[in-house]
Amino acid sequence: MDRSPAELYSEREKRINDAITLKKPDRVPVWGFFGSFAAQYSGITHKEEQYDLEKHNEADWKVCVDFEPDLASRSLFLGPVFESLGYSQLKWAGHGLPDNVPYQFVEGEYMKAEEYDRFLYDPTDFVLRLYWPRIYGRLQGLAGLPRLSNILSYYLGGITGFMFFGTPEGKVALEALSKAGDETLRSFQALMGFTERLKGAGFPMAFAASTQAPFDTLGDFFRGTRGLMLDMYRRPEKVVQACEKLLPMMLEAAVGPAKMSGNPRVFIPLHKGQEGFMSIEQFKRFYWPTFRALLIGLVEAGLNPVILVEGTYTSRLDIIQDVPAGKICYWFEDVDMARAKEVLDGKVCIMGSVPMSLLVGGTPDQVRNCCKGLIDMAASGGGYIMAPAAADLEDVRPENLRAMFDFTKKYGVY
Repeated sequence: MDRSPAELYSEREKRINDAITLKKPDRVPVWGFFGSFAAQYSGITHKEEQYDLEKHNEADWKVCVDFEPDLASRSLFLGPVFESLGYSQLKWAGHGLPDNVPYQFVEGEYMKAEEYDRFLYDPTDFVLRLYWPRIYGRLQGLAGLPRLSNILSYYLGGITGFMFFGTPEGKVALEALSKAGDETLRSFQALMGFTERLKGAGFPMAFAASTQAPFDTLGDFFRGTRGLMLDMYRRPEKVVQACEKLLPMMLEAAVGPAKMSGNPRVFIPLHKGQEGFMSIEQFKRFYWPTFRALLIGLVEAGLNPVILVEGTYTSRLDIIQDVPAGKICYWFEDVDMARAKEVLDGKVCIMGSVPMSLLVGGTPDQVRNCCKGLIDMAASGGGYIMAPAAADLEDVRPENLRAMFDFTKKYGVY
């Protein structure tokens, strides 16, 4: 008997929630963040994916209804908003890259080593008057904006403080922000419509909120990998202080959107805590304390962090198991899954890790064999979600991805 979309929605939501809370669902959930695969699969260019909102949504819709994951997702729509600001931390098709190349991050030292104290004193002022002018070409004029505390502290400050917004530089910045606001609102409204359309077809959204580990935010967007790795040796206390300063911001970034949406899952990609980037001792000192505090804060807010653990993490399993039980999902890229099951069983849900090399270069039979091994090893008793090892499926063969979905739904029944 065919189930209604409402029944399918409830069934999928329950299946995911059962896995995260370490209960045994009806079968192993299967999911994948399709990312730029949606454009590839739907026959549009990445430039169209980033600038044509209708084609973008239809591509994401097509992969969802064709593969029927237990959670739906929407790929990033970057072009109009970031174009209006002159954003330099990303390149994308139509903006620094050819028309059919996925987006790429441009890392740099956007905060200098000598600027830690200024950041720690007033992060908002630092971002507004130093950081934004460095990463947004059309907001360079904000470097001339007076400190907001000087403008707003008493009425005389307002007499001269708002003068900036009447200058040519101020007007350019205001125009860019207004344009970015229009494009952001348009994209958000399309996302809300897309979410309702998916719900009407029986698909819950994977996430409505995301955040980052404080150390990753400091390294990705401010100091860069090289700068931050040197800082761990040259100014370690500043690194710790900066992570502690960022912690409440990272928490707030997720809690508000998650609460507003009613979706408890929060996506967190990990970038710089993996083996090869830092030692176990450095992980314990610089990375884990504020990241663990972030996870506990999210759980206390009634949310479920879903953490994309990028890179190799087998040596960190004994550390990262120290979190509230039955509330968190670790999505592994490269880990000894047997060891992960042993250490994390009864504590956190584990997810992944179908290798990208297999999905790109393997055969459907090889994919099915891999999925069988993962289910046999990691899914006993519940607490496992089948998924690719990465969060973007560019160049994956559709027949291999279909093998992962179809096999899991058939073989993964409890």
